[in-house]
Amino acid sequence: MVYRIYVEKKPGFDVEAAGLKNELTSLLGIKELSGLRLLNRYDVEGIDEELFHQCTTTVFSEPPVDNTYAQLPEHEGAAFAVEYLPGQFDQRADSAAECIQLISQGERPLVRSARVYLLEGTLTDEQVAEIKKYVINPVEAREASLDEKATLKMEYPVPAPVKVLEGFNQLSEDELKKFIADNGLAMDLGDIEFCQTYFRSEKRDPTITEIKMIDTYWSDHCRHTTFGTILDDVQIDDAVVQAAFDRYMAMRKDLGRENKPRCMMDLATIGAKELKKQGILKNLDESDEINACTVKIKCDVNGKDEDWLFLFKNETHNHPTEIEPFGGAATCIGGAIRDPLSGRSYVYQAMRVTGAGDPLKPVSETLPGKLPQRKLVTTAAAGYSSYGNQIGLATGQVDEIYHPGYVAKRMEIGAVVGATPASHVRRECPAPGDIIVLLGGRTGRDGVGGATGSSKAHKLDSLEHCGAEVQKGNAPIERKLQRLFRREDACRMIKRCNDFGAGGVSVAIGELADGLYIDLNKVTKKYEGLDGTELAISESQERMAVALAPEDVDKFIAIATEENLEATPVAKVTEEKRLNMVWNGVSIVNISREFLNSNGAEKHQNVHVEQGTVWQPQWSGITFAQKMKNMVGDLNVCSKKGLSERFDSTIGAATVLMPFGGAHQLTPQNAMVAKLPVDGETTTCSGMAWGYNPYLMSANQYVGARMAVVESVTKLVASGFRYEDAYLTFQEYFERLGSKPERWGKPLAALLGALDAQMGLGIASIGGKDSMSGSFEQLDVPPTLVSFATAIGKAGRVISTEFKKPESTVVLVRPILDPETGCPNFFSLKANYKMVEQLIEEGMVAAACSVGYGGLAEALFKMGLGNRIGFKMMADKTTAEMFAPMYGSIVLEMVSDSPAGELLGETTKDYTFECCGETLDMAELQEIWESKLEPVYPYRKAGANVDKINGRLEAPAAAPKIGVAKPKVIIPVFPGTNCEYDTAHAFARAGADPEILVIRNLTPADVTASCEALVKAIGESQIVMLPGGFSGGDEPDGSAKFIASFFRNPAVTEAVRELLQKRDGLMLGICNGFQALIKLGLVPYGDIRPITSYDPTLTFNTIGRHQSMLVRTRIASTGSPWLSNCAVGDEHTVAISHGEGRFVAPQNVLDELVRNGQVATQYVDLDGQPTMDQRYNPNGSLLAIEGITSPDGRVFGKMGHSERSGEYLYKNVTGDKYQPIFEGGVDYFKI
Repeated sequence: MVYRIYVEKKPGFDVEAAGLKNELTSLLGIKELSGLRLLNRYDVEGIDEELFHQCTTTVFSEPPVDNTYAQLPEHEGAAFAVEYLPGQFDQRADSAAECIQLISQGERPLVRSARVYLLEGTLTDEQVAEIKKYVINPVEAREASLDEKATLKMEYPVPAPVKVLEGFNQLSEDELKKFIADNGLAMDLGDIEFCQTYFRSEKRDPTITEIKMIDTYWSDHCRHTTFGTILDDVQIDDAVVQAAFDRYMAMRKDLGRENKPRCMMDLATIGAKELKKQGILKNLDESDEINACTVKIKCDVNGKDEDWLFLFKNETHNHPTEIEPFGGAATCIGGAIRDPLSGRSYVYQAMRVTGAGDPLKPVSETLPGKLPQRKLVTTAAAGYSSYGNQIGLATGQVDEIYHPGYVAKRMEIGAVVGATPASHVRRECPAPGDIIVLLGGRTGRDGVGGATGSSKAHKLDSLEHCGAEVQKGNAPIERKLQRLFRREDACRMIKRCNDFGAGGVSVAIGELADGLYIDLNKVTKKYEGLDGTELAISESQERMAVALAPEDVDKFIAIATEENLEATPVAKVTEEKRLNMVWNGVSIVNISREFLNSNGAEKHQNVHVEQGTVWQPQWSGITFAQKMKNMVGDLNVCSKKGLSERFDSTIGAATVLMPFGGAHQLTPQNAMVAKLPVDGETTTCSGMAWGYNPYLMSANQYVGARMAVVESVTKLVASGFRYEDAYLTFQEYFERLGSKPERWGKPLAALLGALDAQMGLGIASIGGKDSMSGSFEQLDVPPTLVSFATAIGKAGRVISTEFKKPESTVVLVRPILDPETGCPNFFSLKANYKMVEQLIEEGMVAAACSVGYGGLAEALFKMGLGNRIGFKMMADKTTAEMFAPMYGSIVLEMVSDSPAGELLGETTKDYTFECCGETLDMAELQEIWESKLEPVYPYRKAGANVDKINGRLEAPAAAPKIGVAKPKVIIPVFPGTNCEYDTAHAFARAGADPEILVIRNLTPADVTASCEALVKAIGESQIVMLPGGFSGGDEPDGSAKFIASFFRNPAVTEAVRELLQKRDGLMLGICNGFQALIKLGLVPYGDIRPITSYDPTLTFNTIGRHQSMLVRTRIASTGSPWLSNCAVGDEHTVAISHGEGRFVAPQNVLDELVRNGQVATQYVDLDGQPTMDQRYNPNGSLLAIEGITSPDGRVFGKMGHSERSGEYLYKNVTGDKYQPIFEGGVDYFKI
């Protein structure tokens, strides 16, 4: 029996429907659309009617904000439904099924979800078709039937045996060309002829699996074919570039590399080899593993220096994000995380740099075969942030570069940093007899051909056929992998590890050892019906392959099971150096390692570097004021705050610099900085900064790349790091090169510029990623080399960008330029870096800003925003000088009048910008700067003030009967929880004894065992803490249903009641935990009870997206044990990060909460006034309520992450960031 239910948000809560209607009427211009209703449809099979009804108000809907219907509501206009393609991961349906299982403790039912759109208004058929085209991306979804379903069970045809390509070895050249086209292969004729020669030597025809697998192995994506192409004849028209090329050739000779292929890969990696030889590049951690750039560092942990490894990596997902922005961007950050993660490190901070066309252009101007830029940029941001936020990764910097060339193919880069104690990592070559264990997610059809797809140029029909090329990420599974790899006992067993990227099993396992026997029947599947080829090459995400000694396998699987992860032995290391894959008892791949590693036929190419030109920015206008207004309103200068703040920037409680500095959180920072993820306290931190200008690089690739490196390092130095400690990693992204020598000249010139910068600064690029297919029809992306500079430093030295106070001296530190290149002279630049480092060391620098795209004018303007401080120019600067590019220069706000650099002027209390004989109103400039991208990335909405609440609990909890010196805290971790480490740390710091319990739900027996374990743990604890995160991915359509479903289990409910009512216990829920408390009734009622439509809840933020920033909250009531160390009116600066934090309740409930003193905390502005203004009350909570308690104060729920506090955190935002609620809870038990 299939049960069906429709769920719709009540008026006032239908944020998504209202937003979509607005897009359709304004962007598509369908003014006749008078209304739009959005319903979620669920079909469930495999449960009884009673359980279905029980789940109606707990799993599928929330009575305070949802209406439910058994039938589709009567409706006048057009109606249609949309569902994911079969085989696509549907997090909503998946979470619903898991939630039902938590309640039933039985088998997991089948659930399918769909979205139903009800359109109102007199629409033509064409308009309805246009709306469908806008909301359905055929790459991931399709229109669904509105009819009832008889069953959800899918009939999977039994897969046919893998085909042997009879006669392949006899095919002629023309037949081979046809074979490539018929099978959609990415390889060229040379490669397929190479294959034919090999299989002739094996005296057999290949299977289709072998050909598809080789195609993946040798794709540009996996094997960097373009970078490996041998460059025969190199012609250079530009004298500067010729001199650089001569230096490169001399370096090859000097290093004895003359017999190695002369190719771009050699050029990209030779700088590190030369600097290592000179003894300048040190501390490199070199091994045969291919994970991420790894360097050996010292990290102070609780006052003692330890040996650690620092890992970093940049990754692009340009092709997938272009065709399916949400999944493509999500798996971009997922893939970036997995590389350092496979190196057994904990990834703790990320940066996102993207490239796009103008998103303000009307949708009607979209090219055929392309998605509108606006839809692309917003959906990709939603995808990347959804994944990063769920896995619990702080995104320290988000920036988007706008250039018309990125309409050809979007750029989506994720760069991450990770670290681990060196003692966790063991590196050994797997020996014959070792076992390969597959860990994490299961295999499906998604991502078959991902590598080859991203290596092909894009054509009009690429949107139609990519069905399975793009995957959906499943962040909660990758979070479990992160937890497992943070455990030393697990990591010490791993000899070698590889993450699953393109090519799936064949590449991830295939690269672990030279000889392998892989049993494809043991590979876990998402569903039946997959054939041997699909099992061999599907790139399903969230998986790792680890090589273990046979005696460690059972121990390792047991630890994985503790972490709620599937682990299956699937392969064995063999003596013979062949890759042998067996499916259904038949060997479908059996290839020699030597042939696979050849990377295909040798490729050759001639190169022609053309003469570069000079780039000068042209800001329109004559006067300083006119130019200034045009500059601050430029897409590449204006505020990206509305984009950046959907990314969690504070999880991990280690963020040293917020993305935007100052009391107003407006000044963008030079770099992202975070402390290392230690267990305890540390002052060691990492910084990362990027550099690149598409316009400069289009004019001159050599100068552009050289300046990109200079810019990235300058930003790092301006943030308080030493350039001598820096490392580089590059992102190359170029047009499809084809065979035109001129096109090949662009990346060659760029790499030469980057090499000169590495040698000039003595900083090596030890990693990178190339993507060489940025073309669509006749359009190309701009030549792109983004430089990422990273270094380890001390948090106490970190400097932020915003001016700190009026009447400070402001100076410019500017390098001398080399006349022939126009680039900074490296001796001069390094001397400047040294001087700035020294001034920072001596505490002489209050703020520092690297000068970039908009010149001095941009730097001085942005430095003033965060604290509303003006600037008065005293130096004699012309208007032209104010806007001239000055890469490598740094503006410093000095603590005193110390002699350094060139005096520019001073900061002022008046919020004005005085320069070139004009006085500009900074508030007016700020409005231009903030409003430019607001139509695409909104973040401001004015609101009225609300009353300050000054309360005290009527009947507070009595003191406990028995005192406890070190109260026990139980912290359950559900799939999707991500704040458990920060929370446990905060409790331990307050003197408690925290214990983390992983809730397991892989099988019905796991659910039952977890239930019993939690009941037992609650019985032994004084405090139950529900931490933040995205339990079940905040699905099905609503947060914390996972936790609430579990706690409604009768035995768990009883344990909670006994704790609160008989044992004087306490409960705290933060963010996702608060959502769970309110959906259980524990706040405001103090007991677990059914929820009705008259109860308070937390629902979607009014802005309709995730919000992450620091907010100010004031204590509004006391009496709760949690608030015993606070007084009414105390203000704290607290991190928030949530998409569903809007507190809503009927008026009578609000009145009662205020009367009882249960409103604990309110959002306030910088003057301490509670407000509905979105900048300060980011979710639109009624009465500006941030947290509430139960009537006796034992249970406290709040949205703000009070656990994310610590030394040196958020240095660039003022306020008291330490809220002593954990201490309050612990002190309650001290009699």
